[in-house]
Amino acid sequence: MDISGILEITGDTGAAALIGIAVGVIFGVSSQRSRFCLRAATVEFARGRLGDRMSVWLLCFSTAVFWTQAFTLADLVPLEQARWLASPGSISGAVIGGLLFGAGMVLTRGCSGRLLVLAASGNLRALLSGLVFAVTAQMSLHGVLAPLRNSLAGLWTTGAANIELTSFFGLGPYAGVAVGAVLAAVALVVSRRAGIGWPVLVFGSGVGFAVGAGWLLTALVAAQAFDPVQIESLTFSGPSADTLMYFMTAEDAVDFDIGLIPGVFIGAALAALAAREWKLEGFEGAKSMRRYLSGAAMMGFGAMLAGGCAIGAGVTGGSTFALTAWLALTCMWIGAVATDYLVDQRGSAAVDPTPSGPQLQKSL
Repeated sequence: MDISGILEITGDTGAAALIGIAVGVIFGVSSQRSRFCLRAATVEFARGRLGDRMSVWLLCFSTAVFWTQAFTLADLVPLEQARWLASPGSISGAVIGGLLFGAGMVLTRGCSGRLLVLAASGNLRALLSGLVFAVTAQMSLHGVLAPLRNSLAGLWTTGAANIELTSFFGLGPYAGVAVGAVLAAVALVVSRRAGIGWPVLVFGSGVGFAVGAGWLLTALVAAQAFDPVQIESLTFSGPSADTLMYFMTAEDAVDFDIGLIPGVFIGAALAALAAREWKLEGFEGAKSMRRYLSGAAMMGFGAMLAGGCAIGAGVTGGSTFALTAWLALTCMWIGAVATDYLVDQRGSAAVDPTPSGPQLQKSL
């Protein structure tokens, strides 16, 4: 597809920013309607349930893997140029950062992407927590926390480049697409048992498709742009920090990341308004505020250390089959499950040793 005419009007980075907005709107609408959330899926798993949240997460992840690998197989996306595979990976960062992020998203009751969607729906807890996440991410990237992040990330690395798992195990070029298809079939089976309706499944797959669309569209711009344009897709750690600094200083040029965050906010807000679900919500007290803000800070540092958030590392990075992305995702699950057990389950048991079904469902 020839987009040289568009690039002449918008400029290379301007086109990337427009793509960021478009992909963000798709993600925002799909995430708001499907209630996609890694934290909710891990809590279901920790409490021995395979319900709607697990179904949506599996469908999103499998769709992202399938489309990303299909576009790569068709030579539409040179995935080897993406940051996840072209740059060195940090094994120590994936482990430590993943554990911190997983614990933080349970305390904050949502990952960074979910916080943005909730903030767009009027949730002031999520809005403030998202700001703390963005500030901490910026501090970890360029500020006072950067030396600590660099030290931890440098403890154990993959070398000159990351490890692509399908190639490492000699699985062949079709392995990625096959894994995505198998996971999608598992997601559909779990969804059927959980009684999930087709609208939720469609929007859940839309979250994963947004990841594939990000790879495809940024690759299209990069192939025809005069200036270098990064091939990338959805993530919320770096873009949150960059967008915060852009709106504060307006010094950097717009790009995919700067367009992504407003796009998600707009899409989620429109979806919430259309469904009449937009409403203002605040903190329930000082204890609640401490929990949310400390969790947001843990997510901000953990995401930058792990190389991405639950979406950036867990879904977008996972779709590339980069070793450190899958390792970070695994550690996010471990950190989340452990924190739910130690903080929420044991805390609830101390108050009421036999919580009822509706009480348990509400906590999810």
